[in-house]
Amino acid sequence: MPLVLYNTLTRRKEAFVPATPGHVGIYVCGPTVYSDPHLGHARGPIVYDVLRRYLLDQGYKVRFVSNITDVGHLTDDADEGEDKIERRAKLERLEPMEVAEKYMWSYFDAITALNVLRPSIAPRASGHIPEMLELTQRLLEGGFAYERKGSVYFRVRAFPEYGKLSGKRLEELRAGARVEVREEKEDPLDFALWKAAEPGHIMRWKSPWGEGYPGWHIECTAMSLKYLGEGFDLHAGGIDLQFPHHECEIAQAEAAGYRFARYWMHHNHVLLEGEKMAKSTGNLVLLHDLLRAHEPMALRFYLLQTHYRSPMDFTWEGLEAAKRGYARLLQAYREVRRRAREAPSGTTPALEEGLEALEGRVLAALEDDLATPQALAAFFDFLPELNKLLPEARRESLQRAASVFHKLGEGLLGLFPERVLEEKVSGPLLEGLIRLLLELREEARRARDYAKSDLIRARLLELGVAVEDTKEGPKWRIL
Repeated sequence: MPLVLYNTLTRRKEAFVPATPGHVGIYVCGPTVYSDPHLGHARGPIVYDVLRRYLLDQGYKVRFVSNITDVGHLTDDADEGEDKIERRAKLERLEPMEVAEKYMWSYFDAITALNVLRPSIAPRASGHIPEMLELTQRLLEGGFAYERKGSVYFRVRAFPEYGKLSGKRLEELRAGARVEVREEKEDPLDFALWKAAEPGHIMRWKSPWGEGYPGWHIECTAMSLKYLGEGFDLHAGGIDLQFPHHECEIAQAEAAGYRFARYWMHHNHVLLEGEKMAKSTGNLVLLHDLLRAHEPMALRFYLLQTHYRSPMDFTWEGLEAAKRGYARLLQAYREVRRRAREAPSGTTPALEEGLEALEGRVLAALEDDLATPQALAAFFDFLPELNKLLPEARRESLQRAASVFHKLGEGLLGLFPERVLEEKVSGPLLEGLIRLLLELREEARRARDYAKSDLIRARLLELGVAVEDTKEGPKWRIL
């Protein structure tokens, strides 16, 4: 079946048909790099990474553009407040570009640890000022913008379709608009394309209207059109960007006479124990802290357990459950690889049939608006059958099983990079400690303290040690 995605612009699922056969252009709004990334910043990259991996698997050539905002994003996300980069620069006593460089690499280090493919292009806003000035000038000439005291504003009422992405109506927005913050605006809904730099403002560039810096919204419009061209395939980002950021992007592009993105995708919030995760409130968990304490692939697995359009409530109990679930999948994959090296030649028809069904289910799930929870469920439904067949499975079927695990689990879902499949070497100290824990577990079992016995086994599994009870006694191996 064809890939079907929920298009926010039309509010329905649609078959995804690229504008140019065999080629896909995707633009994803990237981070504003003024502090270390938190868990909420991981969801979008992982979601759109799965989409990209699926398209690559289907033979498409994908240009994946994800920007870096290093200027113009103000602290209240509108036209007031300090520039987030400049504010951090003052706090840390650094140059603004030092701040941007520091936190840009912090972000990339985190998403690389989560096995997210790097963008084809990661343009920085500060490197595209000429394109933004050109677009602003074009809007001025068309009557969609006006200049006041060195700032340039987009005239929202001149673009009647404003609100078509979010479903908001101009009449309702005007009725609910707050009193004008800046007296030079014609309408409170108008937004800045270019901001005049006030005295002492560090980040400033020359323009036809005086020294200043770009508005946040125009940056993505200019960069997406530059690298993907008119009518590019897909624009994506967090649901909090749908309005006003993405709404303003569309208005700027189309008012300037350009065809803009054909499909729009938005992923939902990550909640922390039921509350929205955000830097502004301090209700967050830093990604680097999580990645130091937990297996990154287990965290990726956890984030894929919720459909991208639904809010995802992060809990510590949920993460521990995800770690156990991921360990089961990883253990099965490792066991398939190990047995494929030792099994006698031949095929196992039942295993071949199971693999064909698994592949069909995973692909069907992803093709239905990236239904990653259903894709993962297909793996777990297959595991009991796989475990039953493994002891007598033949080499060629096991080799195919390893190939299917690689294609689906790593190629599409990005869960099994080679580093997690490598056999871990254990030294005498480690072996001695494991044997000691198993002896304590056996003592608990003899005393009928099954809760303690199960706890030891579960904790060992979390640490990557699988324990199997046999007639000869407990056997263990490093996952």
